[in-house]
Amino acid sequence: MTKKEEPPVSQVPRAVRVASLLSEGEELSGDDQGDEDEDDHAYEGIPNGGWHTSSLSSSLPSSLLIPDLPPHPMDGLPMGPTPSPPVIKAGWLDKNPPQGSYIYQKRWVRLDTDHLRYFDSNKDAYSKRFVPVACISRVVAIGDQKFEVITNNRTFAFRAESDAERKEWMQALQQAVAEQRARARLSSAYPLGVQGSEPPDRAGSLELRGFKNKLYVAVVGDKVQLYKNLEEYHLGIGITFIDMSVGNVKEAADRRGFDLTTPYRIFSFLAESELEKEQWLEAMQRAIAEALSTWEVAERIWAVAPNRFCADCGAAQPDWASINLCVVICKRCAGEHRGLGAGVSKVRSLKMDRKVWTETLIELFLQLGNAAGNHFWAANVPPSEALQPSSSPGARRCHLEAKYHEGKYRRYHPLFGNQEELDKALCAAVTTSDLAETQALLGCGAGVNCFSGDPEVPTPLALAEQAGQTLQMEFLRNNRTTEVPRLDSMRPPEKHYSVVLPTVSHSGFLYKTASAGKLLQDRRAREEFSRRWCVLSDGVLSYYENERAVTPNGEIRASEIVCLAVPTPNTHGFEHTFEVYTEGERLYLFGLESAELAREWVKCIAKAFVPPLAEDLLARDFERLGRLPYKAGLSLQRAQEGWFSLIGSELHAVFPEGPCEEPLQLRKLQELSVQGDSENQVLVLVERRRTLYIQGERRLDFTGWLGAIQKAAASSGDTLSEQQLGDSDIPVIVYRCVDYITQCGLTSEGIYRKCGQTSKTQRLLESLRLDARSVRLKEGEQHVDDVSSALKRFLRDLPDGLFTRVQRLAWLEASEIEDEEEKVSRYRELLARLPPVNRATVKALISHLYCVQCFSDTNQMNTHNLAIVFGPTLFQTDGQDYKAGRVVEDLISHYVMVFSVDEEELRKQREEITAIVKMRVAGTASGTQHAGDFICTVYLEEKKAETEQHVKIPASMTAEELTLEILDRRNVGIREKDYWTCFEVNEREEAERPLHFAEKVLPILHGLGTDSYLVVKKHQSMEAMLLYLASHVGETKHGMMKFREDRSLLGLGLPSGGFHDRYFILNSSCLRLYKEVRSHRPEKEWPVRSLKVYLGVKKKLRPPTCWGFTVVHETEKHEKQQWYLCCETQMELREWFATFLFMQHDGLVWPSEPSRVSRAVPEVRLGSVSLIPLRGSENEMRRSVAAFTADPLSCPPALSLRPQWES
Repeated sequence: MTKKEEPPVSQVPRAVRVASLLSEGEELSGDDQGDEDEDDHAYEGIPNGGWHTSSLSSSLPSSLLIPDLPPHPMDGLPMGPTPSPPVIKAGWLDKNPPQGSYIYQKRWVRLDTDHLRYFDSNKDAYSKRFVPVACISRVVAIGDQKFEVITNNRTFAFRAESDAERKEWMQALQQAVAEQRARARLSSAYPLGVQGSEPPDRAGSLELRGFKNKLYVAVVGDKVQLYKNLEEYHLGIGITFIDMSVGNVKEAADRRGFDLTTPYRIFSFLAESELEKEQWLEAMQRAIAEALSTWEVAERIWAVAPNRFCADCGAAQPDWASINLCVVICKRCAGEHRGLGAGVSKVRSLKMDRKVWTETLIELFLQLGNAAGNHFWAANVPPSEALQPSSSPGARRCHLEAKYHEGKYRRYHPLFGNQEELDKALCAAVTTSDLAETQALLGCGAGVNCFSGDPEVPTPLALAEQAGQTLQMEFLRNNRTTEVPRLDSMRPPEKHYSVVLPTVSHSGFLYKTASAGKLLQDRRAREEFSRRWCVLSDGVLSYYENERAVTPNGEIRASEIVCLAVPTPNTHGFEHTFEVYTEGERLYLFGLESAELAREWVKCIAKAFVPPLAEDLLARDFERLGRLPYKAGLSLQRAQEGWFSLIGSELHAVFPEGPCEEPLQLRKLQELSVQGDSENQVLVLVERRRTLYIQGERRLDFTGWLGAIQKAAASSGDTLSEQQLGDSDIPVIVYRCVDYITQCGLTSEGIYRKCGQTSKTQRLLESLRLDARSVRLKEGEQHVDDVSSALKRFLRDLPDGLFTRVQRLAWLEASEIEDEEEKVSRYRELLARLPPVNRATVKALISHLYCVQCFSDTNQMNTHNLAIVFGPTLFQTDGQDYKAGRVVEDLISHYVMVFSVDEEELRKQREEITAIVKMRVAGTASGTQHAGDFICTVYLEEKKAETEQHVKIPASMTAEELTLEILDRRNVGIREKDYWTCFEVNEREEAERPLHFAEKVLPILHGLGTDSYLVVKKHQSMEAMLLYLASHVGETKHGMMKFREDRSLLGLGLPSGGFHDRYFILNSSCLRLYKEVRSHRPEKEWPVRSLKVYLGVKKKLRPPTCWGFTVVHETEKHEKQQWYLCCETQMELREWFATFLFMQHDGLVWPSEPSRVSRAVPEVRLGSVSLIPLRGSENEMRRSVAAFTADPLSCPPALSLRPQWES
């Protein structure tokens, strides 16, 4: 069949495009509601914007292949949030004109499996009209080249270019209608003649800016649909629909207005009221979340046929689940499941709660799921009580209450009523793979934590673990707090921890803002609050327009509250406010003028959602209260839910394993950090005795907790007690400065007497005051005089002084006592009177000054000189009073007696000083004495006491110079082809990294942990790597490797999987990872110069080969990411590692000649080594020897670094 070429829209005669010239007002002047073509004309003015893309052509073929009928009814349903249905046919047609005119209008018409749509242009994003294929009753020919598409209430007339083209269109339409009807017969989820089976999340009339008449708008799934009116909505015939995967909503300047923006057009809507606007915003934000969610988990769970329909009402494509009941449910039933409480049903989304869906949980749903669930829970449902997809919320609520809370329809186990036998049967079942039996036993009353009779494995969970039944373990964990159904139970469902929450009632007026989906960064003005009558009763906080209203504007279930926060007064327009966070990631802000009334509301709401287990947290006023997943102690395999309250700088916690509060002093934390990526953040709190991991399961309330905890852990004032404190109550700011000067400045001449640069000192002091715990002082970045000046300024600026204003005079008077014993006794008495933080700080500072004066021969700062500097500083005098200096001099001179330093403490201190003195002497002998040199231990060949060397590391020292220094000290001669190298070794990761000869050593030392050290030894693989590089052609390296990403952060149970085959390409700029060789787009890409490559992979990861290496990438935010790669052979490992070095160091892998270091060293160097050129000739390569001894890099020895001098 010969097809005519279709003209582009620009060539359509003006007469047939007259409608596009009309203004919006003219287009809307018509009022005839009965004429279909008038409807078409009335909305000609909706602009589509300039949507230009090369993927669409003005000359698309007029017919496309019609897909075959799907073999399964589910295949006809969309399998993703935003898939485009396949286009059956598209092309230009003449559309019947409005009001019976004979001037036809050109329209671009597109037919897919779901809709017939027509547009002004083939480049438009949004249609002028869409007609669901399900609504089409028949297609008939009328006259020359014309045909009609007839629905139950409308007729659409079109005209083709020829009879042949008309025939193609009619056949395509008839085929689409036939397939739609076939699908409707196969699946009750797609009833014929309605706009779709999925109920709208929200629907109603809205004004669209620029149009006189309101449109009827429906938010359905991940789309926003526009209709002319309610009648057409019921008919299913609309104007257009907007895919929310490219949409965004935001408030407009008008208080009732909001904008829906897409890349193609901005839709400006106006609601009836501000409250209605907020409801529309929430609905559209949910649609965006739906559009951006992933269907991977849903598709896997839907692979089992019964899981494709809701376990309760039978609706198709259920995308929610109850993880303890192991049933898949629809969105409408999920809302009622939440109302039952977490003690009955724990609801999670298949699409949005991705981190919940581990491989084990997915497999559990494939094994149990709706088939086993309904076999037990719905075994005796009368047909008259069964739910339908169209059932009302009330009917659903009653049915689900009876089904799961009361167990009305369950299949009773033969042992029902005999608790002892049920428990025994459960202990036997969990050791097998019979999950259905376990489900039936738990549902009929067996105790999930019953005693098995064996103290070694006391619970069913322990038995399942011993038997290796991972699915049984998962099922038992998910049901640890599940309530046993009881037919006679008339009490409200429990909320958390299988306990009955106390009944709390309260009512009164509150001022409320619209709910938000993110933290409130800006101040909310008083005008943004609306006065609402609020009632807290039966576990529900309802808010009404006024006290006489019957229907609430909205409600918050206590079971869904996860956090309650109380901002400081006057944070917002009302003096006293409080915030309520819910599981649905919404934040509600309430306000009052009365502090007493606000406090009463906070207490009542807290009592409504906090279980008795954590009721002690309510005894004191808190800034924040709620529940969070955590890991602590020895239980790091699985997160548990604990209750936390933030009171000042204390974080109180109540854990399920013990009701006692465990307060954390946030200002005394050793570490406070956030680890993981943006999707899986973990707050790490490290105390001396324990580490607590708080997991960010819900982003909104976790972000609020994170900010509040960081603020509480920071310094809150200028006094010593308000600073961040260390283990011994010493302010971290003091500890940081003293530690740095001890490491880098003890031999600096005039230390503490010389002043640093004012600007640098001020910046350093500001950063230390803001968060001293996060400040890392590094040589080369801060000078010792800047640090010493910052410490003196901090001590001088203390409002109350180090010795306090009350006792200052007594200290000065004590310095005049002539009898030394009496004076020391008086000092000790005054020291005991100081506040604990002041007392600890005085001791730490005097101990440090005692060490400084031990180096007075070098730094010229003896006890008297230090007293002259620190007397006026500590006593905040003008320097004229000699008594202040005398006190400091006495405290340093009588340090041992005044501070009761015992022999063990003094011995450790003397050992440290002795080590420093030895290093100073060694540095003087070698002519390299510099202020601020870092002293560390380096080993030769292996880590043994007899091989250790204490080396002073100046800022300029390279890895090559350090290697030569160690070899010179031990008089080790360098023979030909001895590639001596300095290695950074990490015991914990079981990996090591040969340092490049030009790398600076000092920055590496500052970044090492306590489980790492430096060792100098021969690089056994260097010769082979140089041979490879000399013969390698090209600047890139590519190939397959086994890959594993370190995503199991801190044992949080995040899925990391094993090693998988991936294709890698390494060039001079980046390392790219592809899923397979044929892939065009890399899954990951890392800048090659920011990578650190370590040889070896830790054994607990079970690497598939012994030829592996670990790649570490540190981001700009100093967050470390880690990957593991394994090669098939040792040679492949050497080739990849050699290429990494070549790319990272511009081809200079090994020095072409030995360095000429400035210090006096023996003449023996690397000069005798015959180096292989990076680019050699073929003959040279043939003469080279490639074989060499076994490479020890695959099995690195145990490793560590210990600085010789640590404060």
